[in-house]
Amino acid sequence: QAHLVESGGGLVQAGGSLRLSCAYSQRTFSTYPMAWFRQAPGKEREFVASEFVASINWSGSSTYYLDSVKGRFTISRDNAKNQTYLQMNNLKPEDTARYYCAARQDQWGRAALEPDDYHYWGQGTQVTVSS
Repeated sequence: QAHLVESGGGLVQAGGSLRLSCAYSQRTFSTYPMAWFRQAPGKEREFVASEFVASINWSGSSTYYLDSVKGRFTISRDNAKNQTYLQMNNLKPEDTARYYCAARQDQWGRAALEPDDYHYWGQGTQVTVSS
C-alpha cells in the first residue's frame, strides 16, 4: 500500500503555474513533518540524491524553502483532508524535474531539510517547464 501519492504534475510554459498534491493514506501522517524534493532529468535515481525544495512542520506553522524557489513556491497542508500541497508559480525551465513528496516519522516534530531525514516517499510526479 502506497503511503504517499503525488499528483498535479505536467507540462507548462515558463512563467506558468502548477499545484502539486500529496495524499497520505494514514491519519498518522497528519502529525508528521512533510517535504517536497526533486530530481532533475539524468540525475541518479536515489532519494538521497534528491534536491530539497520545501518542507513544513506538522501544524503548518513553520516552513522552509530552497533559495531558488522562495517567493515562487508555497508549501501548505490540510490535515483534515490528509493532503500536502506545493503551489508553484512563475515556473522556470530549471524547475523541470520529478517531484517527490516525503514524510518524516517524527510525530509533532519539526521540518527537516535532508533526504535522509525522511522515512516515507511517494512515486513522484513529473514537472516539465518549456522555455
